[in-house]
Amino acid sequence: MRIISNKILNRCPVCEHEMIITNLACNNCRTKIEGEFLPSKFCRLPQEQIEFIEVFLKCRGSIKDVEKELGISYPTVRNRLDSVLQTLGYGTGKAEIPLESTNHQNILDALEKGEITPEEAAQQLRKVKR
Repeated sequence: MRIISNKILNRCPVCEHEMIITNLACNNCRTKIEGEFLPSKFCRLPQEQIEFIEVFLKCRGSIKDVEKELGISYPTVRNRLDSVLQTLGYGTGKAEIPLESTNHQNILDALEKGEITPEEAAQQLRKVKR
């Protein structure tokens, strides 16, 4: 019996708590190991971040190439990279960004992706300033 899976389930589909691995088995010799094992921190990343990491690695870490591949701006690439680093538990090496700046960036990212119109972006930016 061959089991193919794209990703380990790391959250319970019923209660959303983190799951542990309790059984490992060799598909060749049928050796089984039981215990409590945590999945790697990479298994815990959301699919969107995994896809970003794959593009980043494919581009050999060149932010300019990632920009071209994903069709996003330099600041958006940096924000996504910082988000992955924080999810993995690494500091980004920069001072904490004020919430207002983060909101501005989210609005600009949505505008860049075509998710909102320029008018909607302007309206949202005015609300953030209040």
